[in-house]
Amino acid sequence: MATATITSTDSATEKDTCNIRIYNTLTRQKEPFRTVQPGKVGMYLCGPTVYAEAHIGHMVGPVIFDTIKRFLVYCGFEVTWVVNITDVDDKLIASSTKRGITMSQVATEMTMDYLANLQSLGVNQIDHLPRATDNIDEIIRFIEELIQRNYAYASGGDVFFDVTRDTDYGQLSNRTAESQQGEGGEAASRKRSSSDFALWKSAKPGEPAWDSPWGQGRPGWHIECSAMSRRILGKTFDIHGGGLDLIFPHHENELAQSRCCHGVPMVRYWMHNGLMRAATSAGKVGGRSERDSESDATEAPQADVSAKISRSKGAGGLAKQIEQYTGERMRFFLLRSHYRSTIVFGDEGLEEAGQALTAFYRLIQRFERISGEPFYDSSSKAGESSRELHYATTRTAGNHFIREHGQGELMAEVGRLRTSYLEKMYDDFNTGGAVSDLFDMARAINRFVDQSGLEDAKKRTNENLTQFASAMSVLRELGAVLGLFIKQPRKGANDDSVKLVDQLMQLLIQLRADARTTKNFATADAIRNGLTKLGISLQDLKEGTIWEKA
Repeated sequence: MATATITSTDSATEKDTCNIRIYNTLTRQKEPFRTVQPGKVGMYLCGPTVYAEAHIGHMVGPVIFDTIKRFLVYCGFEVTWVVNITDVDDKLIASSTKRGITMSQVATEMTMDYLANLQSLGVNQIDHLPRATDNIDEIIRFIEELIQRNYAYASGGDVFFDVTRDTDYGQLSNRTAESQQGEGGEAASRKRSSSDFALWKSAKPGEPAWDSPWGQGRPGWHIECSAMSRRILGKTFDIHGGGLDLIFPHHENELAQSRCCHGVPMVRYWMHNGLMRAATSAGKVGGRSERDSESDATEAPQADVSAKISRSKGAGGLAKQIEQYTGERMRFFLLRSHYRSTIVFGDEGLEEAGQALTAFYRLIQRFERISGEPFYDSSSKAGESSRELHYATTRTAGNHFIREHGQGELMAEVGRLRTSYLEKMYDDFNTGGAVSDLFDMARAINRFVDQSGLEDAKKRTNENLTQFASAMSVLRELGAVLGLFIKQPRKGANDDSVKLVDQLMQLLIQLRADARTTKNFATADAIRNGLTKLGISLQDLKEGTIWEKA
C-alpha cells in the first residue's frame, strides 16, 4: 500500500504512515491516498442552495465528510474543509418573489437554518463556508480567463462554456457532450451548441444583478464552485465530495471549467456519497441497498434521482426530527452504512439506531457507576491526532498499544478490534464496518465486567479496574473519530418509548425474581427463554439483574 508521510507535532520528529485508499469516481477504482502537499489535505463539499429549510438529505454529505475530516486529522493530516453556500439562483429569486422579501433575506434565513441543523448533528469541522455572492469578483476573473483561453464566449449578455472545445468532457460521468443540454429557453438561441452551459446569465428586469464586462447579470451555478474552490484550496486540491446526483452535470462541468482554465487536474479524488430515499419509496438512488457493501464496486455509480429525498417530495421539518430523535442518533443512523450506499430513511431505521446507541449509553453509565469517573471529558479535543493516540501501521500497532494501555486479556481483544476498526476506515472510510467493531468492543468490555465481577465492590481489583478504564478510553477515542460519544446525550421525544421499554423490562425482571423466590422455576425460566427468543439477554449480578439487547 502507498503511504502518506506524517510529521509529529511534538518536539520529536517522527514519521508515521497512513494506508488510506479512496474510491475515485473519476477512475472507477480505489486508489492509494497521496496528497498534493505532504501532510495537508484540501477538501471541498458542495453545499446547499439556500432557498428553503434543510431536510435530512442535506445532512448526508456533511456528516460523512465531517467524519472523513475527523479521521484524516486523527491520522495526522492538516485538513482544510470547504462547504459552499449557493445564495443566488433561480429558486432563490422565485422564493423571494413569493414571500415578498429580498433574495438576501431568504438566503440568510435558510443559511442559519442549515447551520443550526449541522450543529445539532455534530458537524463542526468545516473551516470555510463561502457564499457565492461574496465571490462575484473571483467568479468574473475566472470567466475572463476561460474567454481568453478560447474555452468560453460571450453572447447577448450571457457567457457560455464551449463544451466542444474540451475533448475530455464526460470523463467523470461517462457521458458524451451531447448529453449536456445546458440552458434552455431564450438562452438556447444564443449558444453555439445546445450542450454549452452558462457561466454568466444576463439579468432580467427586477432580478438581483452585478456589474460585469458583459453587462448586468449573475453567475451560473457550476462556475461558483470552481471559483471558490480555487480561491481557498488552489488550482488542484485533494478531495471533492458531493452526492451521486451531482456527478452530472454539476461536477462534470466544474471539472471541465477548472481543467481548461488551468491546464492541470482540478481534483485528485472525486468522492460521491449515496443518496437517501424514504423507506416507503419504490426504487433506489445510486449504489446498492444500505445493507450491502460498496467496497468492491468497480463501476462509476449512476444516480437515479427520481426516488431521492427532496423538498419537492415533502421532505423537511428537520429541526422537528432532530428534536424527536436527537442529533447523535441521526448521525449514528447515517454512519451505519458505507458512504457510497443508498440510505433508506424511516422511523424503523431511526428506532434501530436508537436501540443500538442505548447499548453504548448503558455501558457508559456502567463505567461511570463502577469507576466513579465521568466518561465525557469536555476539556479533551476528541478526534484530534496525536502520536500517542494514533498508531497507523498494523505492524507496530500492537507494541504501541501495549505501551500505552498495558497488557491483559481485555486489552488484547480491544487492541485487535481497534486495529480492525482502523483497517476499515483506511479502506475507503468504511464507517459501517467501523461501527460494527465498536459494537464488538462494547460487548467485549461488558463481558469482562461480568466475568471480573466489577459490579461487586468487594471483588474489584486495581488491575481489572485499570483494564476497564483503558478499554473505555479506547472506545471514547474511536467513537470521537466518528463524532460520537463526545457530549452527554440529550434526550429526544422518542426516548420516552425507550424509557417505557426499560420500565416494561424491569417489570419482567421483577416477575422473574418473584418466581424464583417462590421456587416457581418454570415461570422464571419461561420469562428468560422468551426474552432470549426476542434477542434480549439477562445478566444476574449481585446488585441485581440487568438486560441487554443482543
